[in-house]
Amino acid sequence: MDPASYQAAGLYDPTATNAAERLALLEWLTARGITIEQMVRAHRETSLTGLAGDLALEPERRITAAELGERLGISADEVMALSLSAGLKVSAHDLAYTEHDVPLFATFRGGGSMFGEIATRRFVHTVGAALATVAEAAVSLFQINVEGPMRASGVSELELAQQNLRATQSLEQVQAIMRGLFRPHVEAAIRRFREAGPRSDIGMARMTIGFIDMVGFTPLAHRVSTAELREVVERFEETAHEVVTTRDGRLVKLIGDEVMFVTREPGAACDIALTLIERFAGDPSVKPRGGLATGDLLVRGGDYYGPIVNLAARVAQLAVPHELLVTQEVAAHAVPTGLRFEPAGRRAVKGLEEPVTLLTVDRA
Repeated sequence: MDPASYQAAGLYDPTATNAAERLALLEWLTARGITIEQMVRAHRETSLTGLAGDLALEPERRITAAELGERLGISADEVMALSLSAGLKVSAHDLAYTEHDVPLFATFRGGGSMFGEIATRRFVHTVGAALATVAEAAVSLFQINVEGPMRASGVSELELAQQNLRATQSLEQVQAIMRGLFRPHVEAAIRRFREAGPRSDIGMARMTIGFIDMVGFTPLAHRVSTAELREVVERFEETAHEVVTTRDGRLVKLIGDEVMFVTREPGAACDIALTLIERFAGDPSVKPRGGLATGDLLVRGGDYYGPIVNLAARVAQLAVPHELLVTQEVAAHAVPTGLRFEPAGRRAVKGLEEPVTLLTVDRA
């Protein structure tokens, strides 16, 4: 392939200021076996510097939903329905699957015979949503910490393309990490639910649910730069991860300026919430407040629902900055751990007809 061919395809302008580095990129792509047609498509639809990395994600021959269905003995519509359950939109003519997807989809179908079709699809939905989060986190990790600084420093297109390829190839390590972490998380989940004790409804678990949010986050977002706001959120989330995990809780959700967690022991929940508030006591950017409630929680898809969850969220909204409010049930069942509960009166809680008796919590 010569410069004239690249020029004829609209990929190269010898008079452009970046002509030399563009030619170096095109020659590197060609040396990797990438065709000029693939380059033209990437130039038009996605990114030339990301092309090698994109192709590294699809090293095998791709097949359609109909072809995958033939191997499984099901229709293309059933294949696409399973994909949709996993959060992936696929059309009938998309070359979206590989031979490795055959045992994967067979496992999805086999789950239906054990757990039921509806329950299995809900589980697939949960897995897909979790993997979408992991995938976006991995991509943004590269964009924010590698690609952004590289572009700002003015590196060549070739250097950017090479780094993009290395990042894509490193995704194999992410898959290895996920395989290694899954087992201990399953063990922790089994223990957590067993410790919840016998219950009349197997879909319920008696736990303490907590919400901690940052007061003034919205005004802060209008005052600081995107980078500064990201630093605040990341610091808050990282602290929450560490504090909840070291106290044997589970961080259920990170919702921007709010975290939701569960624990078996109300005293541990109080300790988690107070520690988070204390960690940011002198920080003008973060002013946490929290609410806790204990009771039977509805467990579905790795998340928690029900009146007790709603109550804890509403109680958190009643707290002032650096205050932790809890229900009577939390105070009554908290194992003595150096905590002091003080009456905070009966408060009107949105969605409830009767006021709720609340208490503040502090260190004794």
